[in-house]
Amino acid sequence: MTVASSSPPTRVRLPGAEAARNKTEDRIRERDGGGSGGDGALAAVFIAPALLGFLVFLLWPTLRGIYLSFTRFNLLTPAEWVGLDNYVRMVNDPIFWGSLKVTVEYVIINIGVQTVAALAIAVLMQRLTKSALLRGIVLTPYLVSNVVAGIVWLWMLDTQLGIGNRVIGAFGFDHIPFLTDETWAIPTIALINVWRHVGYTALLLFAGLQAIPSDVYEAAKVDGASEWRMFWRVTLPLLRPVLAVVLIMTVIGSFQVFDSVAVTTGGGPANATNVLQLYIYGSAFGRFQFGYASAMSVALLVVLSVITVIQYRLTRAGHTDLG
Repeated sequence: MTVASSSPPTRVRLPGAEAARNKTEDRIRERDGGGSGGDGALAAVFIAPALLGFLVFLLWPTLRGIYLSFTRFNLLTPAEWVGLDNYVRMVNDPIFWGSLKVTVEYVIINIGVQTVAALAIAVLMQRLTKSALLRGIVLTPYLVSNVVAGIVWLWMLDTQLGIGNRVIGAFGFDHIPFLTDETWAIPTIALINVWRHVGYTALLLFAGLQAIPSDVYEAAKVDGASEWRMFWRVTLPLLRPVLAVVLIMTVIGSFQVFDSVAVTTGGGPANATNVLQLYIYGSAFGRFQFGYASAMSVALLVVLSVITVIQYRLTRAGHTDLG
């Protein structure tokens, strides 16, 4: 009687098969190593255009501007090193401080009205309708350039012939010099820019609202929360990181306002709309004081950097309440 053996069959390793297996493993290791290098080279190719643009159009002009801020330079003669003279002049320049004050006034009105309006539009779109057509309509003013928007509103708000004052006159009120009065000029320009940018800002906030889970609202409804209470207790806290980033972007953009002011008022009347960017432009290309204009540009860069850091810390833009 034959008893079957329970021991596994003996595997015979051929020298050629072992060598082939080792060669295959070496090829895989070479492929993986070469793949990493290849991916790095491919990434460098795609990054190179953006990096070149950053170095040529952003980093180099910034460093050049910082250097010119310590010189006297009129574009016709070589730059002459003057140290801190431009900054001393800037501190003692009442027009600079007036321009900074006008700019801050514009920023407060623009950001305040734009943020509230954009948040209301975003919440309404998110809670009532998510129509792509409606989003396109909301974004339409943003597609109009600042120059075109400024010219159109300049005609519409003309004291004598503008349709805005025609409507005001039809109701029996006196015509309002929207863009020619020191009191009305900056608020009017701010509201013109609100009209143009509020749709874009609303869509950014709408995208943030889309990231909030719907079950959070369902749980709040089960607890008996009203729409108003859900807005303050649910929507705003969870939207805070996106809202903080949007505020940082819009504040930086508002401090750089130029074209709409240049088209509508040109800085008047009596420097009432002479925002900082317009004063820098006039100093550089109107009076050829490039050194002094560079010093004011550096000062604006420092102010925006400080404001951005403060905004980032106060709003905790890097943290979210979503678990």
